[in-house]
Amino acid sequence: MRSGNHQLHEDLRRVLLSPEDALELEVRGATAAAVLVPLYLHRGRLHAVFTRRHDDLRRHPGEISFPGGRYDEGEPDLRATALREAHEEIGLPTDAVEIVGALQPTPTIVTGYAVYPFVGMIEAGRTWTPSAGEVAEVLELPLDELLAGYGRRRLVRRDVPIRTDTYVLGDNLIWGATARILADLLDRIGPLLKGKESRTRVSPSRSGR
Repeated sequence: MRSGNHQLHEDLRRVLLSPEDALELEVRGATAAAVLVPLYLHRGRLHAVFTRRHDDLRRHPGEISFPGGRYDEGEPDLRATALREAHEEIGLPTDAVEIVGALQPTPTIVTGYAVYPFVGMIEAGRTWTPSAGEVAEVLELPLDELLAGYGRRRLVRRDVPIRTDTYVLGDNLIWGATARILADLLDRIGPLLKGKESRTRVSPSRSGR
């Protein structure tokens, strides 16, 4: 893909895990899965792309996540899984993504997935094609505003109150495994966010999905 900021890509590679190293890490979870963390630069600010799931889905209705899903037998590795799922869920072509690194894999508490996140740079201004059966909305959110929206909040899930790490931006609430992935991303790239000073680490909660 065309790169509008070669230095940024190199900076991201420096602070992220390499995909190869991430794939060697073991994490609790019976089912291997992967997500793509799509990033782009717009007017000097880094943005991330998320999906909001339909409210009528059986699993995680209405929740915000990165595009992703379970590993399919025969795929070369979990990077291929992340790219395939992003294409299926939001219409992002594989050749429009430059994988620049990976993040710490994380388990999902309720569903038993071991989720491996891969970070990919894309061009700004893409037109999305959300999966009709799964994705209600594609969200493009600036990372500096997500960082400012961090807080430990009390949520009620399945009638059980929990206190967990969250990110809130407008009407958008990010929690659970997606919040843990986002915390790792922001911890690593905080110094690269324009106009932001390096922040101390936000320790991901073990509460969540």
